[in-house]
Amino acid sequence: MLDTLPLLLNSDFPKIKRQTLKTLQVNLGYKCNQTCKHCHVNAGPNRTEEMSRDTIEHVIETLRTYNIEQLDITGGAPELNTHFRFLVEQTRSLNIHVIDRCNLTILNERYHEDLAQFLAQHNVEIVASLPCYLEENVDTQRGKGVYQSSIIALQKLNALGYGKATSALKLNLMFNPAGASLPPSQDALEQDYKKILFDTHGIEFNNLYSLVNMPIKRFGSTLLSRNQFNDYMTLLKSSHQDANLDTVMCCNLISVDWQGHIYDCDFNQMLELPMKLNGHTHPHLRDLNNMDLNNNPIVVADHCYGCTAGQGSSCGGALS
Repeated sequence: MLDTLPLLLNSDFPKIKRQTLKTLQVNLGYKCNQTCKHCHVNAGPNRTEEMSRDTIEHVIETLRTYNIEQLDITGGAPELNTHFRFLVEQTRSLNIHVIDRCNLTILNERYHEDLAQFLAQHNVEIVASLPCYLEENVDTQRGKGVYQSSIIALQKLNALGYGKATSALKLNLMFNPAGASLPPSQDALEQDYKKILFDTHGIEFNNLYSLVNMPIKRFGSTLLSRNQFNDYMTLLKSSHQDANLDTVMCCNLISVDWQGHIYDCDFNQMLELPMKLNGHTHPHLRDLNNMDLNNNPIVVADHCYGCTAGQGSSCGGALS
């Protein structure tokens, strides 16, 4: 796989600093039941990395120490981690909001048939990947049969109350472009998704989040192999909006890898660009030691333009 990191490091991206820590985003491992072309994690069925019970205990202690409002669980397919349910149960017992970054098809896999009910029981918000409302586009990007399995999973979630206007169970969908382009208007696209999915399959959901494809890992390698990398970076830089700098996700979030090391965001984690923390070269959760992180400098490189281009992009969708 071609590496884009050397092309990203010599960056003129503006310097930014941390604000109040609100979200701990935790990657439970890289194993996944899918292999998606755009995946910045390079997740797949053959990956073996998995967060241990001991590291998960560190996560729970960090949630307590910093009075964090929200745990954002990702992967791979995070539900494949042996300790996924333990982490959810312990976090909800602390009255902390939990988000599960779900690929939908995992809800139909063997041994996970009761997963949707578990998530509903613990009032876990689901952010589900569905890069298009058309079957051909989804299967091209994520694998044959993924669209139909995703529809079945969404119908299962709706039956439990997820995505319903009268329910507290939140179901949000995530869109990303199929190639080297920026997402269209998030609001307009959301209306299209809601109409087509409801008219075609009777599916309801709360919000649509648009995500810019990052020029790193699997997608970055594809750009290089197609000689599209420079053009894509020009698009991101020319679309940069200073107004998005104050609301990028790294201002209020810490990303944790499967071994417990900490980063300013999930993308930095995948590039192995660790957080700057008092001289630690590769800081771990245990190194935080109740440290005040306000105004701590955030590690940036040229991929950060993916978060500030156009309407902006974060794990919570468009910024403006």
